[in-house]
Amino acid sequence: MQAIHKRFEDSDNFPFSLVYKDTKSPQRELPDHLHDWHELIYVYAGKGTLFINHAFYDMRPGDVFLIPGNTVHRAFPDERTPVTSSALFFAPSLIQPMNLGESYSLLRCFEQARKRKQYKLETSAAERETIARLLDDSQREGITRLPNYRVAILIRIHELLLTVNRMAVPESAAQDEPGGAEPVWMRSTLTYIDAHLGDADLKLADLSRRAAITPSHFSRVFKQLTGMNVTDYVVVKRIMLSKELLLRTDDSIGAICAQCGFDSESYFYKKFKQMTGMTPSAYKRGERGG
Repeated sequence: MQAIHKRFEDSDNFPFSLVYKDTKSPQRELPDHLHDWHELIYVYAGKGTLFINHAFYDMRPGDVFLIPGNTVHRAFPDERTPVTSSALFFAPSLIQPMNLGESYSLLRCFEQARKRKQYKLETSAAERETIARLLDDSQREGITRLPNYRVAILIRIHELLLTVNRMAVPESAAQDEPGGAEPVWMRSTLTYIDAHLGDADLKLADLSRRAAITPSHFSRVFKQLTGMNVTDYVVVKRIMLSKELLLRTDDSIGAICAQCGFDSESYFYKKFKQMTGMTPSAYKRGERGG
């Protein structure tokens, strides 16, 4: 699957956007995508799954997600209790370095998220109150547009990033060792899975043999870096592909089931409904308005 490149309007020299307290259905979510701007997501309510750079994260109230620019991601809101969240987007150029005698950047939390490949932060009650307040204030400034409202929004962004950095950096500083990077065989495996979702040889034994890694070590590292075991990861990626094919093609559900590597239609139906809350036919009708 080719990730789409989302673009933001930057014509007014204030590269910032806030999608405030938005509740989305699974059908409204973008497919795999990326953008040049950094994105910070704060979850108020509901539940779902967020896919970021080959890993899957549960979305729960109070969670903060840091998505550095040009990182592939996609949200899967729960069908019955979809996530309500605010998403703050900004270009890195908006946060100019300040020479205050400290070798510290407000963007360090995004740099650490990219380096460690860990994009989720859990918050305390006090941190949740601060983050929600700063997002509220940013939204209000953007609506009222009082004099210097952009300066006011920028001040809130600085305070928000300061709060998030204080949450993220102390923990990450202790884990800054070079060994935190994903191994080459892991990157190769994830790329191979994406390109061969219709193939049958995507089981642990097949993939570990291809990577020349023992199955036990392969399984341990795979789960550590993706948050899922091999079987569950492949199933989720196949369901993601099937959703794309249901919307982009007129192929039968049986044909799509086979293209996505499922052995039986009954298993495909079962897993599709578990992930989306509806059958493949209902998903296709609902999205196409048929």
